[in-house]
Amino acid sequence: MAEASMTAAAASEDARARRLQWRMLIGFVAGLLAGLAAYYGAADAPWVDTVSTYVTGPIGQIFLRLLFMLVIPLLVSALIVGVAEMGEMRALKTVGLRTLIYTVAVSSIAVAISLAVVNALQPGAGVDPALAQSLLAEGAARAGSIIRDAHEAKSGIDAVVAIVPDNFFSAMSQNDVLAVMFFALFFGVGLMLVQTPQTQVLKTAIEGVFEVAMRLIGLVIQLAPIAIFCFMFNLASHFGWDLIVRLSAYVGVVLLALGLQMFVVFPIILKTLAKKSPTAFFRETQEAFVMAFATASSNATLPTSLRVAHDRLHLPDRVARFVLTIGATANQNGTAMFEGVTVIFLAQFFGIDLTLTQQISVMLVCILGGIGTAGVPAGSLPVIALILASVGVPPEGIGLVLGVDRFLDMCRTVLNVIGDLVAATVVAAGVDDDAPAAAASSG
Repeated sequence: MAEASMTAAAASEDARARRLQWRMLIGFVAGLLAGLAAYYGAADAPWVDTVSTYVTGPIGQIFLRLLFMLVIPLLVSALIVGVAEMGEMRALKTVGLRTLIYTVAVSSIAVAISLAVVNALQPGAGVDPALAQSLLAEGAARAGSIIRDAHEAKSGIDAVVAIVPDNFFSAMSQNDVLAVMFFALFFGVGLMLVQTPQTQVLKTAIEGVFEVAMRLIGLVIQLAPIAIFCFMFNLASHFGWDLIVRLSAYVGVVLLALGLQMFVVFPIILKTLAKKSPTAFFRETQEAFVMAFATASSNATLPTSLRVAHDRLHLPDRVARFVLTIGATANQNGTAMFEGVTVIFLAQFFGIDLTLTQQISVMLVCILGGIGTAGVPAGSLPVIALILASVGVPPEGIGLVLGVDRFLDMCRTVLNVIGDLVAATVVAAGVDDDAPAAAASSG
């Protein structure tokens, strides 16, 4: 009887998820069509700016702020519990080491593919310089803001030291995700090492925080169709298809590189390392796919990814929580590829020939950038500005891609999120045999 009830609940949850996906798709199409109608039918009408400034813009921002408000508690609790549930250091070392090796190896493949594609197709070589100047002027203000953020960001040894927070609450308030993750990882190790009735109560309480955060985010996600409508209306009403057409070669190269990673590299990894059917995997992860595309944020998609890992992929919770929580910031293949293509594209545009050494340097920085970039919309732009400056390309050139960044951000986030789920599937396939021992140990 209980089993039938659980099956019925799962079926109801699947139906609800499908309805939400359809509502999000409707919101996307409706927002896009409404925005294009406003752009081409009332381009100079004051009401378009008024609607964007006072209606659709704030609604979209409130939706994202609600998600980000809950993501830090979710991230901290999921990582602490994920580490604590390893049960012993041996299990943590196994999962952690496999995750690290996988992340570095697959990120290297991703960046190598992106650099090979952009060098072969040369999308920046044929851009009209006069058009570039006009686009550069259009994006100058926002580009300047991004460059200022980049200069304020820590680099080199300072960035390494900053991973260890001197004040956990300060790190949370500043959305310093790497520092927050370091604390959660460290705290989880402590919780795993100290096995007392008191720590068991604490672990139960942290699990409660995780469940509450997941539930609240589930409520917020119900607003996604409205937020998606607003995002697409703003994008289409301000830019139409103009910038996308003008920069179509650049957009095409980015999408080609992302597609090669998604539909060639990932299926090979799934088939060889996880013995998993790629077709079944993509079918089971479609909810995460849609949410990633809609929000353009790995962190905001984390709750959906965790649910997909549990309900659809049937991965062990201890592995899924650890790998997906780490991956939301540290395994961003799409971001690394986008950074590589953008840097080389802008170098080609400005007629700057990068040597092989410089391109290898760009590749290494992009791998690290994909590991350390915040999983939020446009989180990679400050990193790109820093890379441009380091190889002698005018950082202001980033203004050229701002018009199409939102769309590409949505696409690369899909690759980031699916890449995290691939990583969790591969790591879980290698540690399933250890699960009973770890579970017994944690009990």
